[in-house]
Amino acid sequence: MNRNDLRRVDLNLLIVFETLMHERSVTRAAEKLFLGQPAISAALSRLRNLFDDPLFVRTGRSMEPTARAIEIFALLSPALDSISTAVSRASEFNPATSTSVFRIGLSDDVEFALLPLLLKRLRAEAPGIVLVVRRVNYILMPPLLASGEISVGVSYTSDLPANAKRKVLRRSRPKLLRADTMPGALSLDDFCERPHALVSFAGDLSGFIDTELEKMGRKRHVVLAVPQFNGLSTLLAGTDIIATVPDYTAEALTAAGGVRAEDPPLDVQSFELHMAWRGAQDNDPGERWLRSRIQMFFGDPESL
Repeated sequence: MNRNDLRRVDLNLLIVFETLMHERSVTRAAEKLFLGQPAISAALSRLRNLFDDPLFVRTGRSMEPTARAIEIFALLSPALDSISTAVSRASEFNPATSTSVFRIGLSDDVEFALLPLLLKRLRAEAPGIVLVVRRVNYILMPPLLASGEISVGVSYTSDLPANAKRKVLRRSRPKLLRADTMPGALSLDDFCERPHALVSFAGDLSGFIDTELEKMGRKRHVVLAVPQFNGLSTLLAGTDIIATVPDYTAEALTAAGGVRAEDPPLDVQSFELHMAWRGAQDNDPGERWLRSRIQMFFGDPESL
């Protein structure tokens, strides 16, 4: 196919194909693209004619791509990224007048402790924009970035999509939270004997603190696991339960009153808080503006 032949290719079909590759479902692709299922089915029929291949074969409730579809997707995805980048560079972004919708992913600790200050700045600079926040962690971040459901995310991250970019926003150390009135810092024995609360997205009863204690031949007793930081200080109030949280989260919780923070009685390494974003939107003026504000209000220059 030469470039003149590209005139008969509807770019919207390629977007549908990419979405089907991510979702593996006509229903979910329709929801993602805000289209009806008949429209997606019709587009799939046209795609099959265009590429002279079934592209997807139904297996149970899922649609599995053919070898040809996988080959097309490997070539098409970076090409669509390049088109998106080219169009973005040609546009301008004025925060004061923009009505753009930004979709970002934040871990719970970041949303609770750091988002309020960022939101105040965004409202002051860009009162017309819409901010959609999705909950992420190191497991959820990669697929949400890859599918385009978020353009940027802030969390601890490990593996990311090949075309994603990442930078360290801050290096954080854990703090011990307590609501009791006993004077003095807790010893390691006290720390292990006291009941603990754990903030866990998945409902786990262990975390990095338990890994460090295990190296020392020690254990702690977790009696409470909750999915979010909001309300943690209220739960600790009037009890002997303690919790270990990131320092920036501890700052937000202690500012509200009812709990105090101190260094835990064991040497725990700092951990990195990352900002990751889609490579296709690296040069998008609006996204660059948003990332600069995230860096400004989520970052910690002293720790870097």
